Amino acid sequence: MKNYILILLVLPTVLLSQKIEHLASFRDMGSESYFRFNYENDFFAASDKNYTQGYSFEYVNNVLEKNPINFIFIKPKANYFTYGLVLEHIGFTPSDFVSSDIQVDDRPFAAAIYLKSFTVVMDTIKKSRFTQSLSLGIIGPGAFGKEMQTTIHKLIENKTPGGWDNQIQNDVVINYKIGYEKQLLNYKNTANLQAVTSLQLGTLFTNASVGFNTTIGLLDNPFSRNSTLSKFKFYAFVQPTVNIVGYDATLQGGIITNDNPYTISSKKLERLTAQVDYGLILKHKKVYLEYTRTSITKEFASGNSANWGGFKVGFLFN
Repeated sequence: MKNYILILLVLPTVLLSQKIEHLASFRDMGSESYFRFNYENDFFAASDKNYTQGYSFEYVNNVLEKNPINFIFIKPKANYFTYGLVLEHIGFTPSDFVSSDIQVDDRPFAAAIYLKSFTVVMDTIKKSRFTQSLSLGIIGPGAFGKEMQTTIHKLIENKTPGGWDNQIQNDVVINYKIGYEKQLLNYKNTANLQAVTSLQLGTLFTNASVGFNTTIGLLDNPFSRNSTLSKFKFYAFVQPTVNIVGYDATLQGGIITNDNPYTISSKKLERLTAQVDYGLILKHKKVYLEYTRTSITKEFASGNSANWGGFKVGFLFN
């Protein structure tokens, strides 16, 4: 427990599209004004490799409607609009993160940080949600992945990472993502079923996904604003998805820089992956708490499946 507390104390103030996901309907906060902290780490799955850590600060408020980025977004007809910003950071390491040698046939060291502008458009009549986001930032040493992991490992007296000098080099992050979610079933606010799909294009990730999510328990209806926020909500969720992968800069490097010490070649990329997210969510009055676990199939030919976990803590402003 002492080690976990130390980890949280050294976190600075800042995750990544397919890794930390905050726009699914089952994570809806039921408000247009809130703050939420997201943290993921593979120590929840007793590991220290692959997707090793991600965290973010998420802020939602209608004042962000004036964000200039929103003017380039599609504006479908709907009942409710939500506007937000997220500062996100992610880090990846190979299985042997202690060695200073390049780990051939394993993933490269990589880190990215970026600011994401996003909107959520909800249609309460058609029971659907349309999300959009644009992320701008950097992948490479400028994202301080080496400093972050080294500091944490020193504080918890763990092995010192030795391979960050072989990480993906500095490059630009520009990523656009859209998502659509349609409710298929709502049984007396005790069970929900939604179909989900998304597409993202950019210099960090280019992929598409399709799947579904379901929730069971004491629920809000995430496609309505008539729920009572003061009521106690507690439910389980599961979301399996299939992903078609076009490009992954955390494996292949950025699109501009060509002097990366080591990358995974395009032909070794797994073009079809499967991922499942599952966990528990508690809501009461203005507080949001979540614990989640994730498993994903291998992302490149010589890789392995990966697992991680995380938590989210949120507070409503109204």
